[in-house]
Amino acid sequence: MNEVLMAIMAFGAVCGGMDRIFGNRFGLGQRFEEGFMLLGPLALSMPGIMCLTPALAGGIRTVLVPVCTLLHLDPGTFGGLLAIDMGGYQLAASLAVNPQIGRFAGILIAATFGCSVVFTIPVGIALIPAEAKEDFIRGLLIGLITLPAGLAAGGIAAGLSVPVLFQAAAPVIVFSLLLAIGMRRHPGKIIGVFGKAARGIQAVSTIGLVLGALEYLTGFVILPGMMPLTDAMEIVVSIGVVMLGSLPFAELLKHLLQKPLELLRRKTGMNADGAAGIMVGIVSVTPALGLFSHMDSRSRVVNGAALVAGASMLGAHFGFTLAVEPSMVPAMFTGKFAGMVCAVLLALLMTGRPETEKP
Repeated sequence: MNEVLMAIMAFGAVCGGMDRIFGNRFGLGQRFEEGFMLLGPLALSMPGIMCLTPALAGGIRTVLVPVCTLLHLDPGTFGGLLAIDMGGYQLAASLAVNPQIGRFAGILIAATFGCSVVFTIPVGIALIPAEAKEDFIRGLLIGLITLPAGLAAGGIAAGLSVPVLFQAAAPVIVFSLLLAIGMRRHPGKIIGVFGKAARGIQAVSTIGLVLGALEYLTGFVILPGMMPLTDAMEIVVSIGVVMLGSLPFAELLKHLLQKPLELLRRKTGMNADGAAGIMVGIVSVTPALGLFSHMDSRSRVVNGAALVAGASMLGAHFGFTLAVEPSMVPAMFTGKFAGMVCAVLLALLMTGRPETEKP
C-alpha cells in the first residue's frame, strides 16, 4: 500500500514540476511550489515534538503508572497520548496490563487522539493562516467531542467486551464529555482555552527544537534520551518531498473528480478545496492542512473535525497498523471511519450553510 501511495506522490511531483516549467498552465506548478514552501513551517513545528517524544514517553511511564493504579485504570490507555507512529503504539503495548487494552490504545487512541495532539495541532497551527485558525480549532473540538463514537465502533470491531472497552476509552470519553458540555454552555471560552493549549503545544515543540539544536551544536545534553535533531529533520524533509507530489496530486484530483466533488460541494455547502481536503486528509494530514488557505470557513471547520479521526486512514496509519498489528486493521478502519463520519455530520450541523449557498 505504501509503495502505491509513494508512486502516486511521485506522479504528482512530476506533473507539478513539468507544469511549473511550462508556465503553470494547469495550477499544478503553483501547488508544487506551495508544497516546497511549507517545508519551513513544518521544520519549525514538527521536529521539536519528535525530539521530545522519547523523553515524554519516559515521563508518562513514571508519572501515570502509579496514578492509574490508584484509579484502577490500565496505564496502557495513556500510551495513546502519543501518535501511533511517534511512539504511541510501543508505549501503550509496554505499559498495558491487559494486552487487549494495549492494542486498542496503541492503534485506535494513538491514531486519533494522540495523532491530533502530537502532530495535527502543532503542524496545523504552523501551516494554517492566522485568519483560518479559529475555524480549524473549532473543527478539532467537534472531532474530539465525537471521538468516543469512533472508538466504540473500533473497539466492537476489535472484539472488546463492553467493560474492557469502557476501561480503555474512559479518559477520552470523560474528556470529550467535558468538551461537549463546555461547547454547549461557553463555546467562545472553550475555543479560546483550546487555542491557548494549541499555542502551548507549539511552545513545547519550540523548546524541543532549541534543546535538539543545543545538543547538536555543542554536544551538551540537557534532557537525556531525546531523538537527535538531525534524525527528526530527516523525517520532516521526507514529508516535504512527499508534499511536492501530494499537493499537485490533490489539485489534479480536483480536476479529474470535478463532478463528484461538485456534488459533494453542493450537498455540504463547502467549496471545492474543502471537498477535496476530506479525501486528501484520509491519505495524508499535511497536504490537507496545506489546502486550508484555499478553503472557506465552513470547509475549514468540517475538515478540522474530519482530521481528528480520519487522518491518514488510508496512508501512514494503515501501513503502520498492517506492519505491527495486522489483526487490528479492520478495527482501525472501522473506528477511524465511524469517528470521521460522526465528526463531519456534527460539523455540518453546527456550521450554517452560507446564505449564498442556500437553495
